[in-house]
Amino acid sequence: MTDHLDVPRLTRRALLLGGVGAAATYAATSGVAASPGTRLGATVQNAATRSRRTLSLAATDGWVSIADKSKAPAVAPFWPDPLAAGHGPFDLYVFGFRDVTGLTSSQVSAQRGRAQISAPQLAFDEGTEVRITLSNLGLSQRPDLVDGHTMHWHGFVNAIPLFDGVPELSLSVPIGREFTYFYIPRDAGTYMYHCHFEDVEHVQMGMTGALFVRPAQNQTGWGGLPLTTKYAYNDGDGTTRYDREFGFMLGEIFAEGHYRDAHIQTSDWTDYKASFSTMNGRTYPDTLVGNGRQSAGGDLVAADPDGRLQYQPITSLVTCNAGDRVLLRLSSLGYINHAMTVDNLDLTVVAKDASLLRGANGANQYLHTNTVDLGPGESRDVIFTAPPFSTSRPTATDASGTYNSYLLYDRDYRGAGNAGGANPGGMMTQIRVYPAATLGAQADPQTTPNA
Repeated sequence: MTDHLDVPRLTRRALLLGGVGAAATYAATSGVAASPGTRLGATVQNAATRSRRTLSLAATDGWVSIADKSKAPAVAPFWPDPLAAGHGPFDLYVFGFRDVTGLTSSQVSAQRGRAQISAPQLAFDEGTEVRITLSNLGLSQRPDLVDGHTMHWHGFVNAIPLFDGVPELSLSVPIGREFTYFYIPRDAGTYMYHCHFEDVEHVQMGMTGALFVRPAQNQTGWGGLPLTTKYAYNDGDGTTRYDREFGFMLGEIFAEGHYRDAHIQTSDWTDYKASFSTMNGRTYPDTLVGNGRQSAGGDLVAADPDGRLQYQPITSLVTCNAGDRVLLRLSSLGYINHAMTVDNLDLTVVAKDASLLRGANGANQYLHTNTVDLGPGESRDVIFTAPPFSTSRPTATDASGTYNSYLLYDRDYRGAGNAGGANPGGMMTQIRVYPAATLGAQADPQTTPNA
């Protein structure tokens, strides 16, 4: 949002005098919004000149399309939800976060009832002073609910419990209010964020997102390494260098739980059974559609011609040149284990749960495999080198050129079909390998240059 007040920096004296109340007041009124689309800033480790980033997110509800209804069997009576009949191509009720950085108050308010699933991917440089203002716009479909919302960085160590996002220890944001979270991420890696208010329900309803912390090595070139913005960790030996990166928030959709929330009924979460398995809030083949975008007015614009994916804007398609080193940031806030597999490619797991795989003696203990196991609340950083492009393999052509294709999928059969249907679906996408030098440099995660 663009109408925050500028206030002096919070001093130790002010904190001692005002205690938690002073900290809360400071957090709720500080922060000037960054321009839309801004994701990274240069890291400066000196506290007096440390780089600062400000973002604004809004929490609300809405409707999405979890699968093509013409190709997936119905989960009667829960999906397609009959209440979605007046909501265009959408069929599933969700909660979610939206990036509203740089929008005016009226533009932010207009996003009520237009939730995004999954949440925007966030990326910060290690040591950056981060301020994220969370606004609670309320629930359009369920005005009877007065749920608060929080933002919890899963796996991130917070210095002050006030900003941890667990309501029992910190603050939740009531409807119509906002709160600014303050962080200084100091450990590179792949993390997650989610609402921790009624967390079983709110996580299942879609309030989850991926978060990346860039290592200081990108700016310092530790160990004589060349300066770059393409290391996953402070490895000191360059083994986590990459050319392109792609983030994946894995999860499942329990259609009955979403239906009951929309129909003002209580869910028994012990009856949990996944109807759909998702990557960045989409199921295959929607995972192959490109990124959506934000309009000048603040609403999302779909990448698909039918508009079904308007509020699922994050692609899961992986694109690279032959010879590129590709970083896959896998994270899961679902409820079951997944085994992410790529046939005919060698994967190297370099980190688990934002921790570089190193022994006590400092030796690398990277795991070489073609299947990466991932449990609820876990993350993995995986690197592979794209193989040579070959006309002896099956080829296809898209807007970027001709490519070889490899499948990235969950080898658990339960996640391979939408609503249990026979067609391929669920947690599956493609890795497209183009001839060397076909694609230009990647500016941001998930982007496909030249497309």
